[in-house]
Amino acid sequence: MTVDDTGSGTGADGRVDPHAADPGEDNPLALRLEGLILGAERRYTPFQAARSAGVSMELASRFWRAMGFADIGQAKALTEADVLALRRLAGLVEAGLLSEAMAVQVARSTGQTTARLAEWQIDSFLEGLTEPPEPGMTRTEVTYPIIELLLPELEEFLVYVWRRQLPASAGRVIQAADDEEMVDRRLAVGFADLVGFTRLTRRMEEEELGELVEAFETTAADLVAARGGRLVKTLGDEVLYAADDAGVAAEIALRLIETMAGDETMPELRVGIAFGTVTTRMGDVFGTTVNLASRLTSIAPRDAVLVDSAFAQELIRTGEAPASEAEAAEAAAAAEKEGEEPPVYRFALQPMWQRPVRGLGVIEPWLLTRRASAGGE
Repeated sequence: MTVDDTGSGTGADGRVDPHAADPGEDNPLALRLEGLILGAERRYTPFQAARSAGVSMELASRFWRAMGFADIGQAKALTEADVLALRRLAGLVEAGLLSEAMAVQVARSTGQTTARLAEWQIDSFLEGLTEPPEPGMTRTEVTYPIIELLLPELEEFLVYVWRRQLPASAGRVIQAADDEEMVDRRLAVGFADLVGFTRLTRRMEEEELGELVEAFETTAADLVAARGGRLVKTLGDEVLYAADDAGVAAEIALRLIETMAGDETMPELRVGIAFGTVTTRMGDVFGTTVNLASRLTSIAPRDAVLVDSAFAQELIRTGEAPASEAEAAEAAAAAEKEGEEPPVYRFALQPMWQRPVRGLGVIEPWLLTRRASAGGE
């Protein structure tokens, strides 16, 4: 929604804005839907909205771009809600609660997250609900009353889920030992990748492929959440997740392999996990640990989990896996001699050949499996 301060209808780079169309030329039914959803009529140009909110056009443009809104030149397309949003963000900066850079980050993270949610709801959710029930009815005629009924319920549900997510995230920050750990934390990071997905895209119909991807993402998201991990993002044929605990990350990886192997419609899966310092930004994770997990995934055998040496040592340290089967046998024999219960290990680790990995040097991957005595729950 960028214009220059003169209201010329050009973008900030001086080019004519292709989105600066007359609102009167828009589809009237689309405008009705917009009015229903926004709950207000178009009243302001971007320049007028910024002035009414008491912020500079430059700052308003930064906020709007961060939220993912298209440039609209000098079209009168903004509402009182847009003005209020600008006031709120600017007010947080003026009060010293957020820096300007942080306010832009808030706008960007919220915009990116809700844009994907909105796209999913329209493409997958409303598409099925708005099939015209009778010949001669248009999809738009059906959509309006459906949205009118669903909008307040979906809005309340969105706020509820957001509030439920906040304490979990806040808890992780509070438990951090210091300020640096809030940003750079030691985590287990796992990638799960469908094998041969590129070949599938050439053989399968688009709708069939979309259903497969959705099933994979849904299954992965459910397993990650149920076991106490955090789904960072999905990339079609790949999911990225993180966990504070190595045992949790290992359990998620093996559950994913076992679940996908039991579904004949799913391709084979491979998983790579690394443990170490991770930088977190806007819900995403970055750093050498993430890169290593990705590389381990690319070299993992089909339906198998490869982990790095740091992850293996963490499982050994926490008693989740023995350093070797010989050590497990010795521990069991010693416990039996003392009349005690032998240690119970959930996982087994097998060292693999060391190999050079571009950009990461020589790595020592370990094959992670479930111990025979520690079957799935």
